[in-house]
Amino acid sequence: MVLNRIRNITTWQWTLFLILALCCIGSIAFVNQNHSFYDRPIAKVIDTTIEKETDVTDMHGNEDTLFVQQIVARIMNGEEKGQEVQLANEYSSSGAYDQQYRIGNEVFVSIDSTAGEQLMGSITDVKRDTYVLIVAWIFVFTLLIVGHKQGLLAIVGFVINVLVLSFALDIYVKYYEVSLLVVCGICILLFTTISLLLVSGRTEKTYAAIVATLVATVVSLSITSLVIWITSGNGLRYEEMQFLTRPYHTIFMAGLFIGSLGAIMDVAITMSSSMFALYERDHTISVKALKASGIDIGKDIMGTITSILFFAYISGSIPMLILYLKNASPVGFALSMNLSLELARALAGGIGIVLTIPIGLYTAIFFIERKRARI
Repeated sequence: MVLNRIRNITTWQWTLFLILALCCIGSIAFVNQNHSFYDRPIAKVIDTTIEKETDVTDMHGNEDTLFVQQIVARIMNGEEKGQEVQLANEYSSSGAYDQQYRIGNEVFVSIDSTAGEQLMGSITDVKRDTYVLIVAWIFVFTLLIVGHKQGLLAIVGFVINVLVLSFALDIYVKYYEVSLLVVCGICILLFTTISLLLVSGRTEKTYAAIVATLVATVVSLSITSLVIWITSGNGLRYEEMQFLTRPYHTIFMAGLFIGSLGAIMDVAITMSSSMFALYERDHTISVKALKASGIDIGKDIMGTITSILFFAYISGSIPMLILYLKNASPVGFALSMNLSLELARALAGGIGIVLTIPIGLYTAIFFIERKRARI
């Protein structure tokens, strides 16, 4: 079976795979040698020793161990390229805000002083571009292997969406008078249209999914905004946005726009594809049968996608939540400080998912009936 699939691969597919493989190898080789493109000094760890271990107990009675690591590293760029620098690194066994460095790690350093011929410095950050690039290429090849042409179009759509979002945020940062909600609204229109048209093509199914996505997004965000307005935002903790110089409520609502879109779009295309698949199998299928099937499909996907949305939002707060609880913070305080915005985002997305099922169902039926009328 595997041999048959290999034989069915066309010449252009082999050519594309070869080009991507060469790009993968070339890009990984480049980021391993791109030190000269950075303004900050980069050093590669060549030797490490642990000089001191200290057992400490914090004010809450939690025990931890502090380590002092002496590092010898070689400067990879700048005027001191090729010279060795002595670095000191203090880290804890928990590793919450620090980490142990090993031979081969590349770090950004700050040159503090020169003791004789020995450079002394401190570590400011870790050079992670190689690891990020490897994960990105794994993502690309996984999409291509599983999705073939659709996977390639998904990658193209993803890149376009990233560029659109970057451009939109850049406009908002540069021009204070521009409304972020208007910018995000335009982005949502572009994201939905680009993503669905690239992956599903210019078909009635795609048009139905686009309409359902946009309508469900507007309705769900309107309901969320109304609830927040009625309750005056009680229970929402915006402390994580305290350093922003822009209205934090507007930024939070913009995040709801973008965050809800993915799940709503997923449900919309699922409902549209299912309805059109039933119609293609039986062109005489009644509207009543389509509704019954659509409701059953919606019930099956509603719970799982809502759970996925909840886990996606909550997962990012788990480290801080554990840190609060480990330092004897009350459970209610820890949850309110770390999960209020995430829970609000998950609930807003959940409202959008539930609303998208009937909206997507009736939108798909509308387009199916239009198609029938033309036959």
